[in-house]
Amino acid sequence: MTRAVPQPRSSPDAAPGSADAALARRYARELGWVTAGRDPLHLLTGESFDVLELPAEAGHAVLRRGVRTGPVLLCGARMGLLVAAGGADELPGLLDWLEWGPLAPDLTAVGAGGRVAAPPLPGSPGGPTGAAVWLRPPEPRRAPGSALPAVTGFGSSGGDAPDLVRLVDAAATECHRVRLSHAGSGAPTGVLTRGSADQPLAFS
Repeated sequence: MTRAVPQPRSSPDAAPGSADAALARRYARELGWVTAGRDPLHLLTGESFDVLELPAEAGHAVLRRGVRTGPVLLCGARMGLLVAAGGADELPGLLDWLEWGPLAPDLTAVGAGGRVAAPPLPGSPGGPTGAAVWLRPPEPRRAPGSALPAVTGFGSSGGDAPDLVRLVDAAATECHRVRLSHAGSGAPTGVLTRGSADQPLAFS
């Protein structure tokens, strides 16, 4: 028997005719992503994707490494790397397997029940200074999860390592380097997320 899958819903909180409402409709129509809230609009995590968050400085270093990523967003001093839904739950086991300790607390995962700021999509009006932006925007009409790093062969090594394993390892390394370079500075790292699903992670 075929199950009817409900259509993604756009934010019920955005005022009709507002920029947030128009952006919410685009996210639902072009990507099938669920949004909520307004001023700013948010993307809900745990359904179509999860997010790794880290300081922007560490995130830029990860991107320079050439590690394959999915969509990437920037909000102030924090960067968000989109990964396949369920990735947040996989991370503790990955960290144990990669032998990282509690040395990179600035790397966090946002999964089911969480949310991140929704950047304007290409062609949409830009937000105010400091608002979230896409560094690597999502591509419309892709199969769910097809462009997002995931654990597809946990336990492989070297060049066969799954995308999520490589991404976590690179992110942990760069977060640790940034923390060491800023030791004692007390500089804030900013925040992307809201809600109780923020999940602090530990790395070496």
